[in-house]
Order: sequence, then structure tokens, then C-alpha cells
Amino acid sequence: MIYGSVLSQPLKTVLNLMVQMVLAILLAMPAVAIDGNKILLQVDRNLQPESYEMYRKLINIEPDGNKKEYVLYTVKKGQDKMVALFLSPASEKGRATLRLGDNMWLYIPSVGKPLRITSLQSVVGGVFNNSDILRLDYSTEYDAAMIEETTDTFLLSCKAKTATVAYDRLKMVVDKDTLVPLSIECYAASGMLIKTLYYKEIKDFGGDLRRPSILETDSPLYKGYKSVMLYAKIKKKEFADEVFTLNYLPRVDELR
Repeated sequence: MIYGSVLSQPLKTVLNLMVQMVLAILLAMPAVAIDGNKILLQVDRNLQPESYEMYRKLINIEPDGNKKEYVLYTVKKGQDKMVALFLSPASEKGRATLRLGDNMWLYIPSVGKPLRITSLQSVVGGVFNNSDILRLDYSTEYDAAMIEETTDTFLLSCKAKTATVAYDRLKMVVDKDTLVPLSIECYAASGMLIKTLYYKEIKDFGGDLRRPSILETDSPLYKGYKSVMLYAKIKKKEFADEVFTLNYLPRVDELR
């Protein structure tokens, strides 16, 4: 018994030293950083499938309360192809817009040929521009870093990958439970706030897609004006590459 007790004390000392060394190493290691790009990619997938068809209504609201409404049918394929067809009002019916990467066109039936448009222009007026209406996945256009975490949200700082993106920088507040945006502040390269987007009212669209059904925006550049998108249907669907060509724009309605 005496022999055993003599051996146990040094053993305890050695074990204590080992525990202290392990704790010291763990404390010295940097905390594992949350990957902002992984969050942003999941945000994209929670907002929409990679390829889909969608119906939505766009409403422009003027300071005096007057409204102008548009109904659009939209299809998207992969990371860089999108077409939006105007269904109403009657004055806009048959118009279609095409986005291929950073390039955009507007087809007007009475003109008969596609016209080049830019991301910061707006084919409908109001606060939403063409980039908002023909938005690709956020992770396609931006690199993200997580700059703040609260009990309920992540705050992402997103920097445009190229100078052709409509907004140089985004500040995106992401809900932790649903991993969809709550709000997005959009900034120019100068640091000026261009607009703020607000995602509201999560709805079940079927096919395991639960996402906000309303997107609102306002801008310090358009005081008193507001624009709203109401999402009625988003459904996963595959399309041929032919759909996303200039020659196909007069035929987009055939997809419905």
C-alpha cells in the first residue's frame, strides 16, 4: 500500500501538468471563424432553387399614394441566366428582359429587336432597378464575411466580386433560424447608401421552400417612393439553354 501511494502522487502531478498544457493550447488557439460565404450560399438556396419559374407582382408607390402594378413571369437557370416576361398591364404585355451574367436586354414587341439595358436602369421605374428585377444569386456576385453575430442574427458584409455589379457592397442581416435575409443595405463604391431591401412574411411555397413572400425597398435617393415585390409562386423547374437567348425572347410566353 505504501509503495502504491508513493507512485500515485507523481502520477497525479504528471496528469495535472498534461491537463494544464492541453488547456493552454486550446486557449491559445483562435476561435473558429464562421464562414460568411457558406452562410450566403445557404441564403441563396433558401430563397430560391438554382433553376426555377416564378410569378410575382411589382408595385411602385409614389409619394401621393398613386400606384402602378406589373405582373411578371420569370424563369432562371443556374448561376447566370434569367428571363422575365411582362404579363400586365396591357401596355407592357409581351415585353421581356434577358440577363446573361452582367449583360441585359429588353425586348419590346413593337420594336421587334432586343435593346441593351444596364443594371442600374429600371424598365419599370420606381426604386427597383434592373439588377433587382433580374437578380442572380447573391453568392454569384458577392464575397461575404461575417462581421457580427447576435442571439438571433448574422450580419454579413458582402463585397462585389467585379465592378460591374450594381451595388459595390451589401450589409445583410440574416435570420439565424431560417437563414434568409431580414434586411439588406445596398451601397455604392463611394460608401453612399443607395437603398435598403426588406424581406417580410415567410410563406410555404411547397417543395421544401419556405421564404419571405414580400420584398420592399426604399431609398434616400427617392424620398417618399417605395417599391414592393409580392411573390405568388416559385417552383423548381429545368429549362433548355435555348430559352435564354435573344432569339427566344418573343416566345417566352410559350413556357407557361
